[in-house]
Amino acid sequence: MPIITHRQDVLGIYQEAREKHWVLPCFCTENLTTTEAILEATREYGASLGIVDLPIIIAITNQYHDRSQSIFYTHTRRWDIGLKLFMADLRVLAEPGSPYEKLRIMIHLDHTQFDDDQDLLNWDMREFSSIMYDASRAPFAENIRLTRAFVEQHGDEIVIEGACDEIADESGRITSVLTSAQKAQDYLDGTGADLIVANLGTEHRAVGMDKKYHGDYAQAIQARIGTRLVLHGASSVPGDQLAGLIDDGVCKVNLWTMLERDSSPVLFKEMVMHASQVAGNQLIQALKAENYLGDSVDSESKASIDYFTTTYRQTVVFDVMKSIVYAHLRIWYR
Repeated sequence: MPIITHRQDVLGIYQEAREKHWVLPCFCTENLTTTEAILEATREYGASLGIVDLPIIIAITNQYHDRSQSIFYTHTRRWDIGLKLFMADLRVLAEPGSPYEKLRIMIHLDHTQFDDDQDLLNWDMREFSSIMYDASRAPFAENIRLTRAFVEQHGDEIVIEGACDEIADESGRITSVLTSAQKAQDYLDGTGADLIVANLGTEHRAVGMDKKYHGDYAQAIQARIGTRLVLHGASSVPGDQLAGLIDDGVCKVNLWTMLERDSSPVLFKEMVMHASQVAGNQLIQALKAENYLGDSVDSESKASIDYFTTTYRQTVVFDVMKSIVYAHLRIWYR
């Protein structure tokens, strides 16, 4: 079916999710391989449930200083071209005849910056399903003022997710302060946003899964505002912490880092195991001689098109990413 962008239709999916005890999954992407892995996992898992139109949210950041995914979507390194390519890919993948034509696909603009993304904010917001309007770097009162102005301008066109607090990242640049129930209510009352991103202890761009999701904070916020929370930084916590989110008032979860972080080692191992076929035996013998590779690495095979192509590398990554997405769909669609 066509990509779902109409505000009331998107809100209808959120209401359906609440009634069915679902948490809507939102996966970010910065390349076609990731985009297709998300869709294929959703199609396969939906088929296993007998739900061919399972909803899925696919997101991209723009000029977000910590990760500008639209810029990385194209080697022109132009955000406008990258964003257009991302949207064009999704339109093709959602059109009749595609394996994904029955999925209910929504496009989310993630971490859209109140200052650096002004050019994007002048686009027609009706092209998208939802937006995270991110003014969390501004002082709290200014954050509320800026977000309120955006809601007043676009709130009848698009579902708006507001950023109450910045969430820490692995660099340690941001001091992690958990969001109190009172602050969450003040933010929501002051902005009129549909959804709210709160700091619940997770971490952006996490290199591991050693953080603690604070469900007690989420429950306290839910008691004030209902099921309107969005959890960011889901890659930083083990999956067992993500199982009961709907009961805590979380209606949507964003995830990206894990897709890249956990597929990279698999690709690395796969390429080392087929080193000569990937790079040719002369290079592998030279790397062995320099002690970069051990004796057990094959240095006799010839380079092979089955292993040195982009297609080979993308297939390995695609399969791992698909399995990661599938595993999380099993957590959130129950």
